[in-house]
Amino acid sequence: MGTAFDIYQEKMTKTLSVLKEDLNTVRAGRANAALLDQITVDYYGVPTPLKNMANIQVPDPRSLTIIPFDPKSLKNIEKAIQMSNLGINPTNDGKNVRLVIPPLTEERRKDLTKLIKKMGEEAKVAVRNCRRDANDQLKKAEKAGELTEDDLKDDLDEIQKATDKCMKDIDEIVSGKEKELMEI
Repeated sequence: MGTAFDIYQEKMTKTLSVLKEDLNTVRAGRANAALLDQITVDYYGVPTPLKNMANIQVPDPRSLTIIPFDPKSLKNIEKAIQMSNLGINPTNDGKNVRLVIPPLTEERRKDLTKLIKKMGEEAKVAVRNCRRDANDQLKKAEKAGELTEDDLKDDLDEIQKATDKCMKDIDEIVSGKEKELMEI
């Protein structure tokens, strides 16, 4: 098993971690600081990740408190949250920004479930593309005489087994997020 498999394994692992990060930004019924990971704030003309500008706390399961390192950035943080697709209105008490996570409506849960499934499918497509590239690389190596026909078959089988495992992992990750979403 050569570098094709190693590169393939690395890309699969990266795909899974990206999927997990993306799913963390989907708002379930509970407060989670990861909801704010994708939000950038205009800080003196520079788009800056919110998590680099403030301390984010989860005081209870239904709210987040954002304590900016620079109190002057409070308005910009509030504006960035309003402009995001979170669907949560921030409240500003002059020192902190507080987000109250409302319970999800049934319609919103269904929409988010569709979004989660779409993210899972996109991850599966990425894994299939990696598999195709690895298989092509192995077939080229076999044609060039670097691999025997038996080695090629064994390597292709290993890549398929790794793909099947990755697909199962994606299904489990998506299923777990769906369960979290359906909790009231």
